Amino acid sequence: MEDLRYATVALGCPLPGISVRNATAALCVELNGFINSGVTWGTMSWWKKRTAFWLLFLFCLAGCTDSPGPKQASAASGAIARPQSASAVPVVVAQVALSTIPIELHAIGTGQAFKTVSVQSQAAGIVKEVYYRPGQLVRQGDLLVKLDDAPFVAAVSQAQAALTRDEAQAELERVELQRYHQLFTAGVVSKEQYDQYDATSASAGATVAADQAAIQTAKIQLSYCSIYAPISGVTGAQLVYPGATVTANGTPVLVVINQVSPLYVTFSVPQQYLGQIKQSMARARLPVQATPPDSTAPETGYLSFVNNTVDATTGTIELMGTFPNAGRRLWPGQYSNIVLRLGEQRGVLVVPTDAIQTGQQGKFVFVVKPDMTVDVRQVTTGQATENSVEILRGLSAGETVVTDGQVSLVAGTKIYVTKAL
Repeated sequence: MEDLRYATVALGCPLPGISVRNATAALCVELNGFINSGVTWGTMSWWKKRTAFWLLFLFCLAGCTDSPGPKQASAASGAIARPQSASAVPVVVAQVALSTIPIELHAIGTGQAFKTVSVQSQAAGIVKEVYYRPGQLVRQGDLLVKLDDAPFVAAVSQAQAALTRDEAQAELERVELQRYHQLFTAGVVSKEQYDQYDATSASAGATVAADQAAIQTAKIQLSYCSIYAPISGVTGAQLVYPGATVTANGTPVLVVINQVSPLYVTFSVPQQYLGQIKQSMARARLPVQATPPDSTAPETGYLSFVNNTVDATTGTIELMGTFPNAGRRLWPGQYSNIVLRLGEQRGVLVVPTDAIQTGQQGKFVFVVKPDMTVDVRQVTTGQATENSVEILRGLSAGETVVTDGQVSLVAGTKIYVTKAL
């Protein structure tokens, strides 16, 4: 019975009147007696074998119970603190502090091409070659499509031949006019005859001018056989192939080009922020950040447009930001997370975002009291940033709140502080 009492103590459950030190000493005496008795394992009785086994096991267990534990620390220090009772809960804490936070509006935006051009043919013909690839980045002036130019080359040659013919005829009419001018001066021919030759010569000169214009027109039509990129951007799907027939300024569209550098991002915010946005824009250009859904690094641009009307259906105002988008991380039609910064607010009471909990009564935090217990405090929050939340009511600067380990806490729970759970 006495061995059982010592064993119970060694297991961490001391009985009245027996200290851990006395129990350990008693176990040492019992083991020493077995060793010095000269009794071998084979000659021991079943009861003694059992007693020897339990004494050796409890001796080792009792030695392990005296390993040192973490030292005491205050809640504000952030160091590991040894719990005063077995029911103490480990937590991570932080102090309520005054800070400067940005005034930001968050929204979901949609990319929009800076320019969009649907390239069409200006001449009717047959597609001979296509020089672009779907999704290719093209520069302004790059050759996209070439039409069969044989009919247009022939038209230029025909116009040039007509010019040569009419120039010769005009020269003949000019010479005839000079001859009749001399005859009219000498009184040989009448004024009516002279005027007729004068009109014929002028008509021949006009015909030459018309032929020259026809040559220019034919050359322009010939130039339309080579279709170049009007802007720099990214091509869409290939819409025509060699052998296809196209019409002048009609269908099909040859290719659609979207300029993505720079790029617009449109988004909407509640109309109650419109006045604040206009005031901030009057002071300086407002920065806008757009983060694609597959990234954590934002693209930075500026607010370039505020719509002239509020959407009465949703109660929002449409805004637009312009982004350089040099790396083409933003894309037309792609959604992105938008942050519009309106300014900064100084001397704001903030706590880490992880400290805020939500219950049936609203948002609350666990406040650490001087006796290392926690109290539940209802709070009212304001502006939220990436890692902190503004506290409008419920806390004071310098108080300590729990930021991790809240799942095991209720009002009055004993805690000890650890750097990490």
